[in-house]
Amino acid sequence: MYKRSFVAGALSIALVAAATACSSSASDKAATPGANSDQPVTITVWGWDGTVEAAVPGFEKTHPNIKVDVVNAGSSFDEYQALDNAIQAGSGVPDLAMFEYFSVSYFAIPGKLTDLSKFGAKDFESDYVPGAWNNVVLGDGVYALPSDYGPAVMFYNMDTFAKAGIDSPPKTWEEYYQDAKAIHALGSDYYIMNDNADIFLLQSLIWQSGGRPFKVDGYDVNIDFSQPYTKRAVDYWQRMLDEGLVTTSFAAWSDDWNRTLNNGTLATQLIGGWFTSTLPERAPEQKGNFRVAPLPQWKDGQNVGAENGGSAFGIPKDAPHPDAAYQFLEYFTHGDGVQTRVDQGAFVPNVAVLNDPAFLSHTDAYFGDQEYRKVLAEASKDVATGWQYPPFFEWARSVYGDIAIPYYTTGKGSLEGILDEWKKQMTAYGNDQGFTVNK
Repeated sequence: MYKRSFVAGALSIALVAAATACSSSASDKAATPGANSDQPVTITVWGWDGTVEAAVPGFEKTHPNIKVDVVNAGSSFDEYQALDNAIQAGSGVPDLAMFEYFSVSYFAIPGKLTDLSKFGAKDFESDYVPGAWNNVVLGDGVYALPSDYGPAVMFYNMDTFAKAGIDSPPKTWEEYYQDAKAIHALGSDYYIMNDNADIFLLQSLIWQSGGRPFKVDGYDVNIDFSQPYTKRAVDYWQRMLDEGLVTTSFAAWSDDWNRTLNNGTLATQLIGGWFTSTLPERAPEQKGNFRVAPLPQWKDGQNVGAENGGSAFGIPKDAPHPDAAYQFLEYFTHGDGVQTRVDQGAFVPNVAVLNDPAFLSHTDAYFGDQEYRKVLAEASKDVATGWQYPPFFEWARSVYGDIAIPYYTTGKGSLEGILDEWKKQMTAYGNDQGFTVNK
């Protein structure tokens, strides 16, 4: 096994060399009780998505021999650490676990996740939007099933736009730039957007632009931020920062962020579609003013999207009851349990749901009775494929903040310099953890 360490307060997840370094695999175990027999079994599910638990009663009704125990694992950080510890200890491994999309490769590459192909999961490819499916496939294997999705979209305040003389959401990034100047002209406290070392914001811009800075082939990882499409996005956002059109004085999820969303001085959010569920409570005074629009495009007439968030569930390699676990996994990510979760507020990447007229026609007074799900559905289908995360991204995203914060607080440096340093640290860390990075 590779060593475990903590760097800059972030979890450095230990890597198991390969499936041979693990204890006996799930595929070597006897048939799971409850799967194809009358013997009852209880499966354990780790996650932080409350809609999964809502699907349990329906599943247990149709699968009386399988009981489901859903355990709130806390944060994703907490879950990954606990799961890694359980795998290394060879005990306490859950039957199902939740993963942010970027963490699937970390667990899959060293053989810590079951390849779901043996259950027939490959047959589901066309049932999910391509962007989500791309996140759970590595090589010839399928290592998780998508459970929720975060297409990147633009939330914008129509009232603030109107005050700035803007009568429609920007269709291109050049229009967004011009709108940013008009909004900032309303007053020194008016901004089109905020950014305080948010790697997921910058990443979604790079993704949509066509940049693919990470290439992963098993243990071989290449990192390159010099590609033209990557530089296009980075240079654009650098201009927004240099001209003071984006406020860097506070981060998302802060009190100041809530305050400026609520008083209308922060005009847009470039963020995942899941923000529909939390914006109303953060900006209640703007009820009826916010709308949802696609991301502005790099060229007029394009329909290219990106991703900002989402998760999947997989079966750890040493899960005690893999067959029973897969039955529940299929039920709540692909079967009858999907609708139960949608009714509870989950935004899923299932094509059937995203094409359902009843789902698409939903309105909400907070968003001015806009049929905003149509925007989210189209954005999900438009997410560009081919993006890959380095297997150590859980560590890398935290380190990015450590590198970037000095620039955002002092203004000294540049995004290009931040990415160069990030690449250096990821390269050193990845090689230290047993990967072959940039060699």
